[in-house]
Amino acid sequence: MANKRDYYEVLGVSKDASKDEIKKAYRKLSKKYHPDINKEEGADEKFKEISEAYEVLSDPDKRANYDQFGHDGPQGGFGGQGFGGQDFSGFGGGFEDIFSSFFGGGRSSDPNAPRKGDDLQYNMTITFDEAVFGAKKDITIRKDVKCHTCNGNGAKPGTKKKTCHYCNGSGHTTVEQNTILGRVRTQKVCPVCDGTGEEFEEPCPTCHGKGTENKNVKINVKVPEGIDNDQQIRLAGEGAPGENGGPQGDLYVVFRVKPSDKFERDGDDLFYDLNVSFAQAALGDEVKVPTLKGSVMLTIPAGTQTAKQFRLKEKGVKNVHGYGYGDIFVNIKVNTPTKLNDRQKELLREFADISGESIKEQSSNFKDKAKRFFKGE
Repeated sequence: MANKRDYYEVLGVSKDASKDEIKKAYRKLSKKYHPDINKEEGADEKFKEISEAYEVLSDPDKRANYDQFGHDGPQGGFGGQGFGGQDFSGFGGGFEDIFSSFFGGGRSSDPNAPRKGDDLQYNMTITFDEAVFGAKKDITIRKDVKCHTCNGNGAKPGTKKKTCHYCNGSGHTTVEQNTILGRVRTQKVCPVCDGTGEEFEEPCPTCHGKGTENKNVKINVKVPEGIDNDQQIRLAGEGAPGENGGPQGDLYVVFRVKPSDKFERDGDDLFYDLNVSFAQAALGDEVKVPTLKGSVMLTIPAGTQTAKQFRLKEKGVKNVHGYGYGDIFVNIKVNTPTKLNDRQKELLREFADISGESIKEQSSNFKDKAKRFFKGE
């Protein structure tokens, strides 16, 4: 225990400091060194040291015990008294935690410490083009905001807080229980002030002392270029308000992207089905293919088969993290004609004969079958 700093020195107050002076010093230092706010190395240990000092000096019994015996507590341990009537709070966290786990009233986080507000989530549906090119959109969400009447204080304007009448400002109450080990004392958070040590002369008529009110809030969202389905962005500080001077939470916007009527998307790549005729596939051609920034000409080589794939390099979606562009893959689908006139059929038969193919045609309707019957075919 010898290496521990004096608790009064930790909080920067004199040994005859009042309870309010101790509380004011603690709040100032806890806000400065709280791990959610201060990310510097050693801030966490500093915050623990401050909290430990405040835990002792804010409690009249613990403070008197500390003033008399220092960090080591009263010498001689339990002596001949057994467990009856003993207050284990002076012996450090070990005994208190052990007995609290059996008899209730365990330690809770410091209610006066600054706490970051809750994070919120919003699901936004956007079009394919908005996802690909980016957009600016306004959304309206319902969330808790700082009360406009009391500015988050919780007290009716013109009034102020006062020392809690139930716990006399300590923030906790002491409960004594008879157990098989004797009479044990445990501490619980004050049910009136929730551990703050203060209550309102008159609560705010709008928020009823809560410090926040629930309202519709309009927020501008910048949709990043290249965002994809189920991806999200974080809007820092757009979440719920913090407590005791803590920062606001964040808002996470999750995107739902409507499908395109032209393209299939896979990450940053796009896929497009191009229908070509039998003649175009056989003889070759140049055709227009749509991209995100207008059409381009694509050369179809002679003899192209169905399922042939062509790549348009870097014509796809811009990567949302800035890592270049995807590609467009053009999938060829050769259309087989379903309706042919007599001349077309004649040419195809000639083509088949030249190719050495034997084609046994099937009549497509009753009229054709009748013609063939009377011709003796």
